[in-house]
Amino acid sequence: MVQEKKLVQDVSGWLRVYDDGSVDRTWIGPPEVKFMAEPVSPHEQFIDGIATRDVTIDQNSGLRARIYLSEEENPKFPIILHFHGGGFCISQADWFMYYQFYTRLAKSIPAIVVSVYLRPAPENKLPAACDDGYAALLWLKSLSKGESNEPWLNTHGDFNRVFLIGDSSGGNIVHEVATRSGFIDLNPLRLAGAIPIHPGFVRAQRSKSELEQPESPFLTLDMVDKFLALALPNGCTKDHPITCPMGSFAPPIETLSLPPLMYCVAEKDMIKDTEMEYYELLKKGNKDVELFISTEMGHSFYLNKIAIDTDPVTAARTGELIEGIKVFISKH
Repeated sequence: MVQEKKLVQDVSGWLRVYDDGSVDRTWIGPPEVKFMAEPVSPHEQFIDGIATRDVTIDQNSGLRARIYLSEEENPKFPIILHFHGGGFCISQADWFMYYQFYTRLAKSIPAIVVSVYLRPAPENKLPAACDDGYAALLWLKSLSKGESNEPWLNTHGDFNRVFLIGDSSGGNIVHEVATRSGFIDLNPLRLAGAIPIHPGFVRAQRSKSELEQPESPFLTLDMVDKFLALALPNGCTKDHPITCPMGSFAPPIETLSLPPLMYCVAEKDMIKDTEMEYYELLKKGNKDVELFISTEMGHSFYLNKIAIDTDPVTAARTGELIEGIKVFISKH
């Protein structure tokens, strides 16, 4: 007789973990939003000014990335290394929610975007996703030195203008990769800036905004608690340095060599208080940081294609965010 496996954890319709260790990431929430979590196939022909391809960064580990190339005529494009969100547990670089935003960003700047397929927890607990992000930066360094070759990047990429960008938990990875890069020589690559967008910076103790701000389709208290419990090393709380870089377990901000930052916060983000706590720490540590606040918006609003198409305010704020990123990159 085959024993039926038992559900151990269910996270807001996004993920289910069973007692045999298996994980099911089939979306079981409202069917009308499922398309945003569907993969988009790569297309090396230009569609609406952008071509995409998937490449393998490391043959041994199988680490991959998706590259977005603009059709614009430009001698060399800045390179944006992207880390997707998903609480370290869900989503992929090829999901439509990222495709619709990062094709638009690559076209608007214009730039080459390199989006990393991060290993998910709980199968791969932290710091696995951070290690993947760092490995991708080192791969770009190897390309810049001519030690390896990727035709789109080596032909069109400006390795003197490399930027990190990340959504939600991807913002945590931006911080972690930027921190690690400060301890090594990246030459001839130059890390020109970092853009954490609504980073998942939290504490074990609930913040005021967590208790008062409304939940959104992309962030609920259930997701914050359960995803991070699944992702963090066994025995660790949300006060871990990856999720709480402003906490007592994290290295002092003064000891970190960080690139210029564009720090993006949404006014109605549930975790706004702890996000702002880290911004204040950056200022106190005399870091080069610009704060970009999206008024009236919730967590990762710019990834919600339904809201962008149906709500003029969300559409406007998304356009403002893209323009802000474009200006930041042009200055660095």
